This record gives sequence, C-alpha cells and structure tokens, in this order.
Amino acid sequence: MNALACHAIGPVGDLRDARSALSRLVGFVSAFAAMVVMIASAGSARADEAAPITVPSGVSYELIGRWDVDKLNQILTVDAPKVFDIAVTYTPATNAVRLYRVTYSSIVPEKNNKPIMATGLLAVPETDATSFPVMSYQHGSVYLKTQVPSFPDQSPETQLIIAQFAGQGYVVIGADYFGMGSSTEPEGFGVIASQQQASFDMLKAAQAVLDQMKLSTGKLFIGGWSQGGFATMAFLERLEKVDVKIDGAATASGPADVYSLLSGFLDFPRKNDAPSANLLYILSAFSFENYYGLPGLARSVIADGYYDLARKVYERQPYAFEDIPTDLRKLIRSDYFDPDFFANSAYGKIALATQAYRWIIKTPVHNYYGEADEVVSVGLARLVMTYQQGIGGGNNRVEAISTGPTDHRGTFATAVPLWKKWFDGQ
Repeated sequence: MNALACHAIGPVGDLRDARSALSRLVGFVSAFAAMVVMIASAGSARADEAAPITVPSGVSYELIGRWDVDKLNQILTVDAPKVFDIAVTYTPATNAVRLYRVTYSSIVPEKNNKPIMATGLLAVPETDATSFPVMSYQHGSVYLKTQVPSFPDQSPETQLIIAQFAGQGYVVIGADYFGMGSSTEPEGFGVIASQQQASFDMLKAAQAVLDQMKLSTGKLFIGGWSQGGFATMAFLERLEKVDVKIDGAATASGPADVYSLLSGFLDFPRKNDAPSANLLYILSAFSFENYYGLPGLARSVIADGYYDLARKVYERQPYAFEDIPTDLRKLIRSDYFDPDFFANSAYGKIALATQAYRWIIKTPVHNYYGEADEVVSVGLARLVMTYQQGIGGGNNRVEAISTGPTDHRGTFATAVPLWKKWFDGQ
C-alpha cells in the first residue's frame, strides 16, 4: 500500500466536518481490504523459488515467480480497479514475465558511505527477444517493509507496473529503499541521497544480471508514484549528473519538495486532506534522526504521548492503526505549527534541503497530478514545471498533466497507461 500517504495519507486539517473525515477513513479501510485480496491473489501465482545465482560482479539473483498472461491481465482488469478504486482501461499483457529478487551491494551516503546490502526486483519478459527497453520504477511508502518491489506478491503498485510494462515487453526494475525488503538497515523515508543510491546501484545490478542472461537493453525510462515520484525526480538528477541518458521520466502525485509537503498540512490544511498523513511526520522524523545522526530528533517532533507508538510504526512493530491520531495537532508538538519555528528547526532544515527540482532538467518529464488528490496538492504537483518554466525564457522539458478529478490512488492508476503510451512513443 502506498503511503507517501499509504494510498490516502493526509491529516484532518479541518476537523469541523467529522463526518467527512470518518467517511474518508472508511474509504481507506475499504481500500486496504481490497489490497489484501489482491496480495492473496498474486501470492497464488508464485513459482517455486530457486537458489540464488551469483554473477561475476558479486550481485546475486533468485527466481521468485512467473506470472502468465492470464494472471497479468487479471491484475489489469480485476485486481487493480479494486485496490485503486477506479476503472481504468489498460492495454492487455501479451507475454508472461519471470520475476527475480536481486541482492546487491550499496553504500549509505549519509553515513560516510557505509557499505550495505540491498534488494530489488528484476522482471523479465518471457519472449524470444534479446533486447528490451527498461522501466525503473521507484515505489511509494508502505506499511510493511515487504510491500515493496522485490516482494511483488505483497505490492499492488508493483503488480500494476509489472502487468502494464513487463507484460508488454519492458524489463522492469525496482529498488527497495534502504531499510525495506530484505535490508537490515533502518528505513530511510525521504532520505534523498540514499534513495538515489539505492536506485542507481539497483540499475547497475540489474544490468549485471541481464548481461549474465545474455540480454541487452535499449531505451531507459523511470517512473514513480507518491514518495516514489519524489524518488524518481531525485534519481533523474543523479543520472543526469553522471551523463546517463534517460529517454523519459514520469511521476504520479509526486511531491518534489518535502518541506512544501510537510508545511502544507501544518500551515495550510485543506478540507480534503487525508486523515492518515501524520505517518509522513512519523516516518520522516525517525528516518532523518537515523540517517543524519541526530539523536532525539524524532522525540523533538512527536508529542510525548505518542512517541512510543510512533517508534513502533517506524520500526514496523505490531501496533493498532486506529491508535494513530487523525488530528495532527495531537501527534506533533505545537511549536511546529509556527512556520518560523518549523523552518529554523533541525527537522525543518533537513526537509527544506530535501528537494528534487532545482537544477536544469535535460530529460523530457511528465508529472501527472489529480485535481482531487488528498495528499499532494495541485500546486505542489505542478511545482517542477512551474520552477523550470520560470527560469529565464523557460525550460519546457517538464510538463505537468492533469488526470482530472482523481484522488491519490486514482491518479496513479490513471497515469500508468499514460506513462506507457508516452514511453512507447519516445
């Protein structure tokens, strides 16, 4: 379940309409139930797992499943509409897909390049072709550390990407962010350099595996939803800086500026803000504390009465979701509702530096946004284009595109086939 907003994250900014907030929460629970069905359905399609294979570079990979055309089309026509609560027409899958979990070495830039092991997904079309375009998918935030690409049975967003892209001739890769998947590190929610590193090293690891399989690659595309939209823009910056050619980058409901995202719920709440956005503050506060070496940072952000619960949420320990307050003012210390305090705090300064749009973008970019998105506002979703077009005569490489009156989940589900059509034409 995605969670820059957990498919529906957002605080109840205006609690005057309690019935509306309750209705949104009920909708969230319904979506969660549908997701459980989708996860169970995908799990039934698993192939027998094979022993890991090591390639000369030290990367290893193991077969974790094979999804046939019928399974992929079930995702497109039955499962995804239930989870994302919207009817969307997708082009049908035409080939089966073999799924591999890749384990690779990486480093944590924020911790003096500490060496670690990380995991990710490689999905290979089962066709006679020997060369494929590549789609690197950056996942959204999730409740469980295994709801990520390398555990596709548990990740509905990944399932949709596999069905729409790998099921139609694209190699799909997807890094599990540090702390997710099989990683033993703490989670690095919104930790920009580590997210860039995870995706960059996964791209290299996937290439090593494909070389072992004697498969080659053509055009490279990248995409992501919600937090994955942010990670996609950050990854794009990293790739452009080292002169890796990207043929197109696309996001859905992607907040390119984490400070703006957090400030919005604190300072300018909207009536449609999703009631679970407080998870953003929990995950980011603990992640920033762990990765930037700031003991006590999370405690300085989270109210005393909810600190222990928040720590359980971050560490993925058992907890009752309903115990998390929907009123952000109960969860966050009151000082942070003063814009000047937030901006000058250690937490705020890190958030302010966590942006992925202030460079001269060279790659064609499509940022899709929903006009009823309860997590990422229209203004924030259009920010990259607005900034780039505001540079001198304007950089027209970035286009912000509306998916209509869609919510956070609906924006992703609607954008995915639009990504595919655009990528196919590049």
